[in-house]
Amino acid sequence: MDKQEITALLEAVKDGSVPVEDAVLKLKMQPIREIGEYAKVDLHRGLRQGVPEVIYGAGKAPEHILGIARAMRENGQETVLITRMTAEAAALVGSELPLRYDPQSRTGIVGSLPEPSGKGTVVVATGGTSDIPVAEEAAVTAEALGNRVVRLYDVGVSGIHRLLSHMEEIMSARVIVAVAGMEGALPSVIGGLADCPVIAVPTSVGYGASLGGIAALLSMLNSCASGVSVVNIDNGFGAGYMASMINHLD
Repeated sequence: MDKQEITALLEAVKDGSVPVEDAVLKLKMQPIREIGEYAKVDLHRGLRQGVPEVIYGAGKAPEHILGIARAMRENGQETVLITRMTAEAAALVGSELPLRYDPQSRTGIVGSLPEPSGKGTVVVATGGTSDIPVAEEAAVTAEALGNRVVRLYDVGVSGIHRLLSHMEEIMSARVIVAVAGMEGALPSVIGGLADCPVIAVPTSVGYGASLGGIAALLSMLNSCASGVSVVNIDNGFGAGYMASMINHLD
């Protein structure tokens, strides 16, 4: 249960619609559920941090992903987000649970997306079409955490008029995720236009001297635009998560 669910439960006890005994039973859930010898699922993370545990799929056997997702669903989690998920794992999980899988971003969502509860809009922008897989990981993550997301793809600085034609979306955003490879210039340009936090995501897109995204990473770290922060190379999930945290601040 997350903070909102706990609050709703206590309000229900207060108004008499839920008996105290039923509420106690729900609150007696163990904070950790051990699954065989391969996982200890953190069932109280949503209560502590406001966001339930997310399953990182890379390196996990498909049956392990299924077991963890099943345990989370049995604990009452309506939306389970799985990142870096293979098609093989998606096929297995989807055979038993209601899964929506996106092969481009390698993300899977078990259950339904929550209604947006963030204060504003998260804009996810990319320098080029090749950056979309990482951007979609950020966008899907933000949506799974209860945010309205606007996508602005292929608006890089090599044709800056494409970006400038979306000034309304940029200026009305509460937080912007800027995803780019090559020289990684997009976040600096957006940071010089927007009045909200900008989260820069370097991608491993580029020719040899891009060094697998290190060139873009260093460019973003050295940005002269104020209000730009940087996550790791190809870390769309981290950017989407941070954007959600910002968008849920009062």
